[in-house]
Amino acid sequence: MNLPLSFACALYDRMQPIYTGEVRPAGIDLNFIPIEKPRPIFDRMSGGREFDVSEYSLSEFVQRFANKQCPFVAIPVFPSRSFRHGFIAIHRKAGIAKPKDLEGKRVGVPLYTITAAVFIRGLLQHEYGVDLSKVHWVQGAINTAESHGKPTVLPLVKPVPIESNKSGKSLSDLIEARQIDATLGTSLPNAIRRNPDVGRLFPNFVELEKDYYKRTGIFPIMHLIAIKKEIYERYPFVASSLYDAFAESKKIAIEKMFSARALRYMTPWLMRDIDEIREIFDGDPFPYGIEPNRKTLEALMTYVVEQGIIAAPIPVDDLFVPTYG
Repeated sequence: MNLPLSFACALYDRMQPIYTGEVRPAGIDLNFIPIEKPRPIFDRMSGGREFDVSEYSLSEFVQRFANKQCPFVAIPVFPSRSFRHGFIAIHRKAGIAKPKDLEGKRVGVPLYTITAAVFIRGLLQHEYGVDLSKVHWVQGAINTAESHGKPTVLPLVKPVPIESNKSGKSLSDLIEARQIDATLGTSLPNAIRRNPDVGRLFPNFVELEKDYYKRTGIFPIMHLIAIKKEIYERYPFVASSLYDAFAESKKIAIEKMFSARALRYMTPWLMRDIDEIREIFDGDPFPYGIEPNRKTLEALMTYVVEQGIIAAPIPVDDLFVPTYG
């Protein structure tokens, strides 16, 4: 009899063969619960442990792991990753012509500890020499007048100047009104579409991201797969079973994307993008496992220590249970 497990995740292309049943994890009856916005998944997992398995924030997992307050184990399956050069917005009249100009400015961020913000701050510090201690953070949802979800957040290990947005307006409204100077995070302010004074810090973000990856080997990972610790401890086979299934599901998704018979996605130049995937990523832009992602994981570990999220680095191998693959 198979083990029934619930699984919450966005319905990414690399997860669809799991959702449709084309791929089934050995010994598991997986109830795939598609939830398109990741924040509710994380909040429901952290706050109420509602799912047996889920997509989960990388930075939140690391913070909980470091503080020994993590009721989950992780496998090195990374369903979401994204370069972040293109997710920094500025008001053009705020005197920000280059990244260093963010020093002394008020910068909006959905939640200081989210993985996207961690990687963007690491990028600004390590690539462009930005002194993050000189930035004043304003925390709130970018395009709605509320908080970024209902997170259960652990305290930082050192003080950081963070102000909660209590204005009753979104960060997008605030940047448009010059009450903040910039935003960064997982999305751009809606104001960028209607107000010519709001734009990207890096208009040529694609070229910069390609160069960054070629030089550093870092392709920012946003999410991993978390499993309730008590389930793993009772049924340790679930880690390898799920890892193998997710890897097979991704393989199928890549094969379908690479098919030239018809465009699988509404991306007019998909064939050009596929050529670049083969050239830059050797055909797999979303590798699973620790070793292909070591540089990215170690960069994240450096950043969370520097940014006051955890006190000391953790060997990245220790983050994942050893029974995968």
